[in-house]
Amino acid sequence: MADYTLDDLLYLMSRLRDPKDGCPWDRVQDFSTIVPHTIEESYELADAIEQGDMQHIHEELGDVLFQVVFYSQLGKEQGSFDFASVISNLVAKLVRRHPHVFPDGTLQSRVGEQTKDTEAIKQTWETIKTAEREGKQQQSVLDDVPSAFPALIRATKLQKRAAQTGFDWDNIDGVLAKLKEEVDELIEAREQQSQQQIEAEMGDVLFSVVNLSRHLKVDAESSLRATNKKFENRFQYIESVLQSRGTTAEQSSLAEMDTLWDEAKAKGL
Repeated sequence: MADYTLDDLLYLMSRLRDPKDGCPWDRVQDFSTIVPHTIEESYELADAIEQGDMQHIHEELGDVLFQVVFYSQLGKEQGSFDFASVISNLVAKLVRRHPHVFPDGTLQSRVGEQTKDTEAIKQTWETIKTAEREGKQQQSVLDDVPSAFPALIRATKLQKRAAQTGFDWDNIDGVLAKLKEEVDELIEAREQQSQQQIEAEMGDVLFSVVNLSRHLKVDAESSLRATNKKFENRFQYIESVLQSRGTTAEQSSLAEMDTLWDEAKAKGL
């Protein structure tokens, strides 16, 4: 197989978009129609990483890169930006946000001794990002938290941004008390049989759980993804055992499935 380069990929993209003999599907795409594919490819990459499948990671990285190349081609056609300017802007931003690595603000500059204070580095990063937001004349610290983020990720981002202004619990006891309060309000809404209020209170409970995760320094999205996988493994164990017995989950009792669940748990699944 030929060893292709980045230039070959950029050329391929321009050919796919060629109005005369390009790909009919690629020619009619725009920024908004590509977004669902970008999200899908990003999740497929995350899944490959979780599975530790290096060959799959290798492939999915290419698919994610293609999304960047596609958007860059669209930008080039509109005269807004191209792949080279995307790279240039990215390098400039990363140099600017890493003064502990590039002290003079140039790619070639170096520090005498690297700091190991990760908290100080994170604080500097956030200070620089705050200055960047001010430069964009954003009215709120929450303005550039993407609304398209998965809800757990966006809740975490919103809470972190608000916390930077001092709007945060002083300790985890307050977070736990708030979570209990929200659960009590959900129970009350359920007793009143108000579906609209139940949905609202359920959202408050989930938001409080994300807040608890943040204070425990646990990534809510990653934690839930891990639990999803654990549930999947254990339930598939139940299905497998039942199948070996010539039956199915639908034909089994809850007690029987609970016993198999405990077996799966004991096996470390």
